[in-house]
Amino acid sequence: MLKMNLEEKIKSFLDKEVSRREFITALAKTSAALWLSLKLSGCVDFMSIKERKKKINLKKAMFWKNLNLEDVQCLLCPNRCVIPKNGSGFCGIRKNIDGKLYTIAYSNPCAIHLDPIEKKPLYHFLPSATTLSLAIAGCCMKCAFCQNWEISQKTPEQTKNYRLQPLDIVEKAKELDADVIAYTYTEPTIFYEYMYDISKLARKENVKNVIVTCGYINDEPFYELCNFLDSGNVNLKGFSDKVYGTLTTGSLEPILATAERFKEKKKWVEITYLVIPGYSDSITEIKNFCNWVLESLDEFTPVHFLRFFPAFKMRNLPPTPLKTLEKCWNLARDLGLKYVYIGNVPGHEGNNTYCHNCGYLLIKREGFFISQNKISNGKCPNCKTKIPGFWW
Repeated sequence: MLKMNLEEKIKSFLDKEVSRREFITALAKTSAALWLSLKLSGCVDFMSIKERKKKINLKKAMFWKNLNLEDVQCLLCPNRCVIPKNGSGFCGIRKNIDGKLYTIAYSNPCAIHLDPIEKKPLYHFLPSATTLSLAIAGCCMKCAFCQNWEISQKTPEQTKNYRLQPLDIVEKAKELDADVIAYTYTEPTIFYEYMYDISKLARKENVKNVIVTCGYINDEPFYELCNFLDSGNVNLKGFSDKVYGTLTTGSLEPILATAERFKEKKKWVEITYLVIPGYSDSITEIKNFCNWVLESLDEFTPVHFLRFFPAFKMRNLPPTPLKTLEKCWNLARDLGLKYVYIGNVPGHEGNNTYCHNCGYLLIKREGFFISQNKISNGKCPNCKTKIPGFWW
């Protein structure tokens, strides 16, 4: 499969006009992805089922309090679970052992890959940056449509995991010339301690940290993480408690608060809105969402309207019609948002970046690859307007 993917990517670049530099860059990245997989499978041991359940994998948790001699309360996410002795929180990751809270999500990632940063998606943060992306099994929300349910709806005791300490991750990133470490695929909040320790080390080595999150995290842990965080994408599943209450186990307000905290702490944030047919696709809801972005974030915050594909418990729905996505795209721009994108529709013009001042084509994207980037010193070369974002 890896070989086929590599050959397909090479062919796609040979079939269109690209510069020699662009071809070599793309080839290097796809080759690195293949090499990473081989290197990890050959040189990093997997934990056996017996090892996954050993106490040695436990790490004392952050953000909790004792309620009495036996019960504790987790303060990491809005679930605020009260956990009895020898019990687990809603996520199944945080466990009360003899009146102290521990996490079993530490140094045992179940997924680690090299990705372009466009896959997160982050379109205005170091375009074409190579990201070392990782996840540990688990989630603090249960979404009926989850694309990564095979790992997000399990615990580290149920998945095949690598043995990688925080320092190992940072060293791998440097070894592979990864510009960024991305905490993604599952909900990074559930492996907070691991993410936190990696990000501290990465910051010292000038490796950037980005988080792709559902936004279900409390204020204090988010602010603490922000000391080492550079950017993030907050994924919205809709814009009403009705949608969240029907399709997830979360609620909307804490998620909006997380996005607003990104702006408060001056961290670059982009917003993904999953357009689910019959649930989060009403014009009223889309309009309310856009107005919130304008009022609580700003007009330059990139918004990605993401195409839904049937998965997990929602295989009965069709993919989001392209016309629906285009309606959202046009409405958002009409309301005043300057950088609006369509996700999961490769080749659509809604993947490209245009100058908000003169309309000049700045970045052309082919899937997750950039075939053209004309931004120079963070500005449009045509009208010299500064383009919001973090550029090389």
